[in-house]
Amino acid sequence: MDLSRKLHRFTVVPTLPKELSGLKAIAYNLWWTWEPEAIELFQRIDREVWRETRHNPVKMLGSLQQKRLEELLGDDGFMAQLQRVESRFQDYLEGKTWYQKARNGERNCSIAYFSMEFGLHESLPIYSGGLGVLSGDHLKSASDLGIPLLGVGLLYRQGYFRQYLNIEGWQQEIYPENDFYTMPLRLERDADGVPLTILLDMEERKVSAHIWRVQVGRVPLYLLDTNLERNVWEDRKITAQLYGGDQEMRIKQEILLGIGGIQALRKLGLDPPVCHINEGHAAFLALERIRLLMEEKRLTFAEAREMVVAGSVFTTHTPVQAGIDHFPPELVEKHLGPYYRGLGLSREEFLGLGRQNPKNNHETFCMSVLALRLTGHQNGVSRLHGTVSRGMWKNIWPELPEEHFPLTSITNGVHTKTWLSSEMAGLIIRYLGTRWLDDPADFDIWRKIHQIPDAELWRTHERCRERLVSFARKRLKAHLLHVGATAKEIASADEALDPEILTIGFARRFATYKRGTLLLRDLERLDRILNDPERPVQIIVAGKAHPADFEGKELIRQIRQVSMEKRFRHRILFIEDYDMAVARRMVQGVDVWLNTPRRPLEASGTSGMKVAFNGGLNMSVLDGWWPEGYRGDNGWAIGKGEVYEDIEYQNEVEGRAIYDLLEKEIAPLFYDRGADGIPRGWLARMKASIASLCPVFSTERMLQEYTDTFYLPAFSSWKALDEQDQSLARELAQWKVEMRRLWNGVRIEGIEAETAGEIPVGQRIPVQVRVGIGEIPLDNLSVAVYSGILDARDVIVDGQETPLAPMEQAGADVYRFRGDVECRVCGRQGFAVRIMPKHPRLGPIYEPGLILWA
Repeated sequence: MDLSRKLHRFTVVPTLPKELSGLKAIAYNLWWTWEPEAIELFQRIDREVWRETRHNPVKMLGSLQQKRLEELLGDDGFMAQLQRVESRFQDYLEGKTWYQKARNGERNCSIAYFSMEFGLHESLPIYSGGLGVLSGDHLKSASDLGIPLLGVGLLYRQGYFRQYLNIEGWQQEIYPENDFYTMPLRLERDADGVPLTILLDMEERKVSAHIWRVQVGRVPLYLLDTNLERNVWEDRKITAQLYGGDQEMRIKQEILLGIGGIQALRKLGLDPPVCHINEGHAAFLALERIRLLMEEKRLTFAEAREMVVAGSVFTTHTPVQAGIDHFPPELVEKHLGPYYRGLGLSREEFLGLGRQNPKNNHETFCMSVLALRLTGHQNGVSRLHGTVSRGMWKNIWPELPEEHFPLTSITNGVHTKTWLSSEMAGLIIRYLGTRWLDDPADFDIWRKIHQIPDAELWRTHERCRERLVSFARKRLKAHLLHVGATAKEIASADEALDPEILTIGFARRFATYKRGTLLLRDLERLDRILNDPERPVQIIVAGKAHPADFEGKELIRQIRQVSMEKRFRHRILFIEDYDMAVARRMVQGVDVWLNTPRRPLEASGTSGMKVAFNGGLNMSVLDGWWPEGYRGDNGWAIGKGEVYEDIEYQNEVEGRAIYDLLEKEIAPLFYDRGADGIPRGWLARMKASIASLCPVFSTERMLQEYTDTFYLPAFSSWKALDEQDQSLARELAQWKVEMRRLWNGVRIEGIEAETAGEIPVGQRIPVQVRVGIGEIPLDNLSVAVYSGILDARDVIVDGQETPLAPMEQAGADVYRFRGDVECRVCGRQGFAVRIMPKHPRLGPIYEPGLILWA
C-alpha cells in the first residue's frame, strides 16, 4: 500500500526562547559563514552536535533540549557574545556599502546571477566543486559590496555525492537525501502562506516547481525544486542530483534553470534588467526574456533580442569543447519545438542560434554558442582562458581579428573572509587594521604585511598546520573504522603526518587533465624526498572523481594504494569526502599548494588563491590564474608555460621539474632556520605572496570589475533601449534589416598610402580611401584602418584601429576618407581597410555579414 498518499504532512521548526531568538535569525542568513565570531557562537552551543550536523545551525537548533536552552540562558558569557554577534549582524545589513559610496547606488539597476550550482557552505550541499564555490563567493562579495544582485539556481534533493573509499581505495558514492526543512533556507509563500509555484511546459505536460530562498547577507538566492507530489516521478527527478543522469535529464535541468528561473523571478515580482549567465547551462534564460518582451511589449523577436543582448552577461569557464553541453537536434526539437515555434522561429533559425555556423546542419546545438549569440558582454575567467576562449569560438566572429572579438576576460577571485583562517585574520587585523575588510583590493594596505614580525607570522602559520594535521588524523581514523581496520591500524592513525614538517596540499576534482598522480611517477625519488632525515616532506590529498569517470577514480585508487605502502604510510594521506569544510582546513594549513594541470586546460582555478591569503605558497604549472599571479619571488612555477604535443613526454618533464623544485629549492628554503628556528627566507616569500596576490585575487576585486565593465554598462544599454516604449530597440532592429538590404552596395574603390621604402618609427602614414556607399547614408558607415606587426603568415598581430574621417565627395555615391596611421614600433608591418555599419546613436556595430575588408 502507498502510504504517501494517506499521510498528513506538517513541518516542525526550531522554537527558541525570546532571549535566544537572535540565534534563529542569524542561522537563516549565511552571513554567519564568513563571520568568525558567529561561527564560534554556534560552536559554543554544542561542539559535538555542531560537527555531527556538518556545521548546520538550523538543524542543531532544532535538536536542542530544554535543559541545554536553560543552560545557555544562564551563561552570561554566551549571552554577551550573542548580543555582540546580533549587533554586528545588524550593522552589516544596515551599513553603507562600496556600491552606495563609490557607484552612487544606482537604485534601478539589479542583476540576476544564474548558475547550475552554488557552493556557499557544507551545510547546504548543492555544489560539486570550483564552479559552485566561485558562484557562492560571487554572491558573498556582492553582499559585502552592496551590489544589487540576486542568485538563481536549482535545489538538489541529493546534491552531489558523498565520497568514501573502500579497502582497495576505489571511490564509492552515496547520495544522502537533503532535508530542506532542516537547512538554512525557506520556502517562498504568498500572502496566504501558500507556497509560490511556477508551472513549466515540458514534454507536453506541466511541471511544477517550488521556489526556495537562501539569504546570503544582503543577497537572496532563489532555488527551484521539482520534487513535488503533483509531478510525475520523472519530473520529480529533475532536481534530484547535480550533474546526474543523461543528456535528456541535463536539458530538462537547463530548461528549468533558464526558462523556469526567469518565470520564478516574475512570480516573485522581480524583473532584473541585467542577467548574468554563469556558464552555458542557463543560456535558455535569454529566450524566455525575449518571449516575455514579445508578449508584454508587443516586440518582434529581432526587437526583443536587441534588448536582451544589451542586458545580458555571459561567463564561460570551460577551455575544451568536451566540457560544454552539446545537444543533438532531435533532443532540442523534442523539448523545445513548441517553445521556439511560439517565438516565430523556424527549426533551422532556432538551431542556428546554438551553432557556430548556423547553416551547418551537422553541428549540434551548443549552450555556450547560444549564450554567446544572445549576450552583449562576454568573458573568460583568466587572461590565458580569455585567449583560449577566443580561439575556441573564432568561427562565431569569422570576419573580425581575434583581438577584436567581444569576448574579454575577468580573472576569478575568492571571498576573502570565507577562506581566511581566524588566526591569520586576527594577526592581519593586529598589524594592518580593519580597512582591508572593507577594501581587500587596496595594494597599499597589503604592502604593510611586511611590518608583521617574522616570528609572529610563522607561529600563526604553524598553528594552522597543526590544526590541519589533527583534522587529517581524525578523518583517517574515521575511514579506518568504516572499512573495518584492525585496532592497531586505527591506533596508528595518531602517528600519521607530522605537524612540524613541510606540508604539501593537493585537492581538486580528479579529472585526468589535472594529473593528480604526477607526483607519483618516480616512487624511489619521491621516497628519498619525503623521508629525507634532515628535510622531510609530507603530502595531503583530497578530491572527488565524477561517478562516471573511471580514469579519475583510478587516479584516486593509485594515490590511496601508494599511501598505504610502509614507506609512505606516515607521509601521504588521502582525506575522503572533499567538501568546503575539508577545503578550508587544507588551504589554511598547508605550506605549499601543488597544481599540475596540463596547460592550457585549467580555465582559472581558485584553490591556490585561497592558500595565498593564509600564507601558503603556490607551486603550479603556469596555467589558469598563475601566469598572472607568479612574480618569481612569491611561489614557484613548474616549467615556463610550455605546451607539449606528446603528453607522456610532458608528464615526464614536468614530473622531474616538481622533484627538482622540492629537492633543490623548496625543502632547503623551508628548513633553512636561524638560531630562533625561524625560516627567514621562507617568510620573505610568504610575505611577497600575500602582498602581491591578496589585493588582486579576491572576488571583491572581481565583482568591482564586473560592475564597472559589465553590469552598469549593460544596465545603461538596457535602459536606453527600453525608453519611450522601446523606441530605440524597435528602431535598431529595423536599422539592421535596412543595413542588410543595402550592404551589397558598399564597395572600396581605391586606397592611397605612401608605404614604399623604410619608414622611421614615430612617423605617420597618410591613408586615403575612396568608398562607394551605395544607398547607405554617409553617417551610417564606419571606415577604419586596422594596422600592426605582421607575423610569419602575414597576419596582423595585436593590431590597432585608426578611424578615417569622410572628407569630400569624389563621385555620384563615392566619398573620400582620410586619416594617419602612426608607426609606433619597428618591424615588418601592414594595414587593411575595414568598413562596418555605424548607428547614429550607438556607433560602429558588428553584425555577421555586415563588414567589408579591402
